Amino acid sequence: MTEYIRLKTSNCQNCYKCIRNCPVKSIRFSGNQAHIVNDECIFCGHCLTVCPQNAKYIRDDTEIVKTMIARGEHISVSIAPSFIANYPNVTIKAMENALKQLGFSAVEETAIGATAVKQKYDEIINKGEQKVIISSCCHSVNLLIRKYFPETLSCLARVVSPMAAHCKMLKEKNPNTKTVFIGPCISKKAEAEEYKEYIDCALTFEELTRWLNEENITFDTIEDINNESKARLFPIAGGILKSMECSNPDYTYITVDGVEKCIKALTDIKNGELENVFIEMSVCIGSCIGGPAMERNHHSLIRDNIVIEKYAGDKDFSIINLDEEEIKHEHRYIGTHSTMPSEREIKEILKKMGKTLPEHELDCGTCGYNTCREKAIAVYHGKADLSMCLPFLKEKAENFSDNIIKNTPNAIIVMNESLEIQQINKAALKLMNINAAPDVLGDSVVRILPPQDFVDILNSSKRLITTKQYLSEYNCYVEKIIVYDKSYHLIICIMRDITDEERSKAAKNEVSRQAIEITNEIIQKQMRSVQEIASLLGETTAETQVALTRLKESLSYD
Repeated sequence: MTEYIRLKTSNCQNCYKCIRNCPVKSIRFSGNQAHIVNDECIFCGHCLTVCPQNAKYIRDDTEIVKTMIARGEHISVSIAPSFIANYPNVTIKAMENALKQLGFSAVEETAIGATAVKQKYDEIINKGEQKVIISSCCHSVNLLIRKYFPETLSCLARVVSPMAAHCKMLKEKNPNTKTVFIGPCISKKAEAEEYKEYIDCALTFEELTRWLNEENITFDTIEDINNESKARLFPIAGGILKSMECSNPDYTYITVDGVEKCIKALTDIKNGELENVFIEMSVCIGSCIGGPAMERNHHSLIRDNIVIEKYAGDKDFSIINLDEEEIKHEHRYIGTHSTMPSEREIKEILKKMGKTLPEHELDCGTCGYNTCREKAIAVYHGKADLSMCLPFLKEKAENFSDNIIKNTPNAIIVMNESLEIQQINKAALKLMNINAAPDVLGDSVVRILPPQDFVDILNSSKRLITTKQYLSEYNCYVEKIIVYDKSYHLIICIMRDITDEERSKAAKNEVSRQAIEITNEIIQKQMRSVQEIASLLGETTAETQVALTRLKESLSYD
């Protein structure tokens, strides 16, 4: 399946923030990387906007459009009415001039198509045949319903989006033209592929800005006053309703923006709790001006609302009317086709996560899932790893380190920078004849060990000191390693009891010393005897003495 949101693997840092913020959990975590599950995704772009490491980016389609221009194609642009918020003080006339410099042939506002769509909404309302009507402008809302709330599919207005309606109009004007939509939305790239006969490509404002910067094209200052532009209100929350007549008193007209509110509203509809309502629904807070491809450097919902309100007129565009079949669209069910694990399978996964009792299920959300059971289901579907449970990993690491500290034969003492004992293991207690850890915890280390080595490491730039020491109070020799962790402000002392080694070494040294003394006495006696013999043989005493001395030194070395 086509990827619209891609990953910079080197930037992904296992923070799980994208999973936490994904409303439908369409992210698979494997190989220490987050991956979009496209057949489950609604392309709302939340994962993109919340990523703290910029590890995700939108697929760039500008090369597709550049190729069309290079081939000499006639290309018509449908630009979303939110452009005035993304490019402050840039009118449609100024935008048209800039886009034509890039090579486009014609430029119109998507609001023209929105005019046809909102007229169709009023017609549906006036007929009164649907108890609940949901606007079909936001493709992410459409996908949310088609994939996760099929029970509400009949409530989704059977009307094309403003983008599709406008591109159909552009094709009717010039059947040979290619159409390119430019807006603040990722999901429009996915929608464009559903309407391939009308929409040839969809770009974002971010892609357009990069392209304009590459060509060093700037916007002219051109005024534009057009009262026939009421549909320019579409990109703000409540803007669709403001552009409509909403004349049927039997209906309630409400605006729902933000994916969480959308999910709650759809749940209410699914449960039969709403009727006789028209709902303008958008997954982005603030509607289209809150889109994920609005440039972040000047993004402000309040300011953008004001800009849109001021730029919109109070009358409708004069449009080419689309016939019933052209404006109509049947939204088909997609579904995610995922099977649910059994209760036994869920419990088995929870057990592997160290959660054998209900009270172990903290539902802390650090893994990105709202509950431990949701996480277990994600593991079953291959979308999550057991290692994503941070409390479980923390407890496992602590237990592992505790086991090492408790069972190592080396004595370990941990103290703070005030040389107060924070932790002491069994081996250290045994070495220093201490009954229990509470007897010394919180006390100064001077109570049980000479403090000089610890003071020295605190006052120096060293982080590690290795030394041997005889502890007279405990009648033992130790090999001592002192580590100073400045980031955690802790001093760790590790002592290995080398008493047996030192005493064995001393015993060997004593044997060697005695052997040398005995050898020395023998050599002295032999020297005298040899000197007597040598004098008889006429050899010099000096030569004999040198030879014997070398023998003595050799024995001493051994």
